[in-house]
Amino acid sequence: MALKNDLILRAARGEKVERTPVWLMRQAGRILPEYRAVRSKMGGFKELVETPEFACEVTIQPVDILGVDAAIIFSDILVIPEAMGLPYQMMEAKGPWFEKTVQTASDISNLKIAQPSDLHYVMDAIALTKKELNGRVPLIGFAGAPWTIFAYMIEGSGSKTFSKAKKFLYTEPVLAHQLLQKITDSTINYLKGQIVAGADMLQLFDSWAGVLSPEQYNEFALKYIAQICDAITEVPFTVFAKDAHFARREMGKLNCTSIGLDWTVDIAESREMIGNSKTLQGNMDPCLLYADKATIKKEAEKMLRAFGPQRHIANLGHGLYPDLDKDKVKYFVEVVKEFRF
Repeated sequence: MALKNDLILRAARGEKVERTPVWLMRQAGRILPEYRAVRSKMGGFKELVETPEFACEVTIQPVDILGVDAAIIFSDILVIPEAMGLPYQMMEAKGPWFEKTVQTASDISNLKIAQPSDLHYVMDAIALTKKELNGRVPLIGFAGAPWTIFAYMIEGSGSKTFSKAKKFLYTEPVLAHQLLQKITDSTINYLKGQIVAGADMLQLFDSWAGVLSPEQYNEFALKYIAQICDAITEVPFTVFAKDAHFARREMGKLNCTSIGLDWTVDIAESREMIGNSKTLQGNMDPCLLYADKATIKKEAEKMLRAFGPQRHIANLGHGLYPDLDKDKVKYFVEVVKEFRF
């Protein structure tokens, strides 16, 4: 089916666009009362992720309500460890929690390499969402990057430092590489399954990139991201590594179409480091959306001018915060859509 709005795909591929496309990380979620209404029908977050009809409904809400140029499937990066044999819980107000963590060689050998069929509920949600979108906008699929998934599997929960996961890199580097390879193979299978199910574009989230040194990031993160980029060539592919300002030059060499930037980096410097062959995505501070509309408009337009008219996908430098005003978020989207160079 031909897409009525393919701006984001053209921008990712470096083709000419009439205006800058825009979507938002965590757009399907807590800022929308409509999302909260669907969520209230469920037992919890995981039930919503694992029920294709409801995942489809909340995926499409931002397209209807905010007017974004792409939908992103409602899911979670931690479906991969679960599919590999390490189940997680999503604790209200606390975040993810793993009852069992990976600590030994036998823990790693007991994990399986996940197949798309192990994540059939995500594939079903993608297929259903594609049908319901009816070509209005592209659908983005996603996964967590291997280091970030590894960090949760070792640590067992979120952390400011991920010191247990980093300790494992220093004390058990051989085992660390074994686990990272299993995660990488599982992630490639998962993303290829998402393409078959109908995803038009993919994004890899390396949420905890910033806790590693540049040397560790090269060894334990970037080489596995590179494997995934080399394997996924069918659709535009974005790599977003939060706080990985030190890796921008190396990321420019990845076999992907786009690089996501957070708000802590300079746009012109990033373009120089990454080069002109990649589309850049980002990078507005989500906290801007607490400001008044005049400030939102001024800062959003300043960002757009800094990136320029081509090879840019407008987004925030991280996800939406739950207490943001839906109308301010919608206004940001409108400002981007109305802006012309």
